[in-house]
Amino acid sequence: MVREELVVRLNDREYKNWLKAGRCLLILKDGLHPFITQHARAFHGDLLNQNSLLRKPCETALCKPRGNQLSSACRACAQWQAVILRHRRQPEATLNWDNCSPPNWRTDHWELAKAFMPRGQGKVKGAEQCDASALLNLIIHCDCFHFVDPKFVREVIRFRNELMHSCELRVEDEWMRHYQTSVRKLVRQLGHIPHMATAGKQIEEMLSVDLSICVSGLDRMDSAALEEVESDSVSQWETSADLISQWEAELLQERLQELLQAADDDAKTQDTQQLKRLGGFLQANRDLGERFSLELKAINQLEARG
Repeated sequence: MVREELVVRLNDREYKNWLKAGRCLLILKDGLHPFITQHARAFHGDLLNQNSLLRKPCETALCKPRGNQLSSACRACAQWQAVILRHRRQPEATLNWDNCSPPNWRTDHWELAKAFMPRGQGKVKGAEQCDASALLNLIIHCDCFHFVDPKFVREVIRFRNELMHSCELRVEDEWMRHYQTSVRKLVRQLGHIPHMATAGKQIEEMLSVDLSICVSGLDRMDSAALEEVESDSVSQWETSADLISQWEAELLQERLQELLQAADDDAKTQDTQQLKRLGGFLQANRDLGERFSLELKAINQLEARG
């Protein structure tokens, strides 16, 4: 009934900080994606209206990046490429052409947006499928978001990377205080956006909640004592446990996908070591090991290859 492994994890204050900080990023992502979609679609439409050459279809339907290079595009796709380069907020920034399918730039606003996002977005079809990092990077790299101050966005990206790259999945209280300040500044800047206003309230609730309250009293009860607990109390615990477990799984899934892709692409020593440590954490927690059994198998296969 009561998930013993989850109770133990929630009794670790720094792991709980990691979970709450990560949950705030998921809330932020949900608040951002309608806003991002609206502006990316409007940006795409404006480009088509301003430049009739962009309305011409790909001449071969075969233009595609090689690695992260797009050097042999047809005239139509080369025109799109030139326009994309002109709309970087940071002229020196590298664009990730390997995210894109150039023949679709004319018809799909999201194929255009992906050029300004981190690597690994090739199969992503819309903002709702992106993590917070991908959406925030789009904001600081594409000038259709010129009205958003990049300072606070960069701060949140930095904290997000520190959080997701934490080998122990734990962050200290001091880190958490600085993180909260940065997230609040970003939310305040975007507070005029309806979905972001809602997200801001949910983030404040998450930052203030003590997740261990959800398990207090029940984690030390034996089965006989549990029978004496009112059924609605037990039901409330089960609902809370299911919800917290779902949040935790979303965060771990995001980190696993990021590490598996990085290890598969580059086999970097640092990524491989982090993947091994994350795999060890999942195996040490039976409930997580069962939930992520396929990912653990993939980790084992990568280790065998190495």
